[in-house]
Amino acid sequence: MEITSQLRADQTRIEEALAAYAARWPAYGALRDAMSYSLLSGGKRIRPALTLAVCRLFGGREEDALPFACALEMVHTYSLIHDDLPCMDDDDFRRGRPTNHKVFGEANAVLAGDGLLTAAFAVLAEAPLPPERICQGVTTLAQAAGPAGMVGGQVLDLLGEGQSLTEEEITRIENLKTGCMIEAAARLGAIAAGSTPQEEAAAADYARKLGLAFQVRDDLLDVVGDEAEFGKPIGSDLANGKSTFAALKGVAACEAWVDELTQEAIAYLNPFPGKEYLCGLAHVLAGRTK
Repeated sequence: MEITSQLRADQTRIEEALAAYAARWPAYGALRDAMSYSLLSGGKRIRPALTLAVCRLFGGREEDALPFACALEMVHTYSLIHDDLPCMDDDDFRRGRPTNHKVFGEANAVLAGDGLLTAAFAVLAEAPLPPERICQGVTTLAQAAGPAGMVGGQVLDLLGEGQSLTEEEITRIENLKTGCMIEAAARLGAIAAGSTPQEEAAAADYARKLGLAFQVRDDLLDVVGDEAEFGKPIGSDLANGKSTFAALKGVAACEAWVDELTQEAIAYLNPFPGKEYLCGLAHVLAGRTK
């Protein structure tokens, strides 16, 4: 299978579905424009693409997984809007253009994030799936995005600014802040497909290693990436006083670690026929430049 062509096809389908959901939102002041500005700004769409891919792996239909994938991307986008605010990372650019609050103001940016977060759960609830799978999906995303997941990781990230953190402390932050949502992406795909508990667990293990490799690569790009391609200023982690894997271990060690984590992720899929795309996707992400 040609990995990049399948990924592009998934990205196109996700973009079209997100645009359709956005068109339904009411135009109160700048709210719909602000929500759409960030949601439809492109990006890699790796998390929702992972949801579709895992659903396919376990014999599910893409159209059943698409609402789960879009809901996940809405939550991810809300987190980026809030992460960029002056009270958090105070970033001026995201995906190569001004951040939401730079265009719409801080109040509208906060509300756009709030709107995306809550709209996501309406999208989940409308999925064409049995009620028990919808309930599983809601629980999975809520746990990954909330205080035991992404939000908790963001709090630890803020507390760690200006501190010299250990590898264990950085790993804990990144597993919560980034890894939980990537794991949720895989779990949502498995749930949509009606997979077995063993299949869902294997997909989650794959995604957990993939998520850590993704973050290590992100740390590397903040050091050695091309700003025009990366879409945000290089060196922002250092400027914000954050401890990163790249700063702690060095570039060469992190490059080797990304390869190791990628191989470990792929190993979890060995029992399953049709795993080639997800294995290839892991390699694509390991070598990404943006």
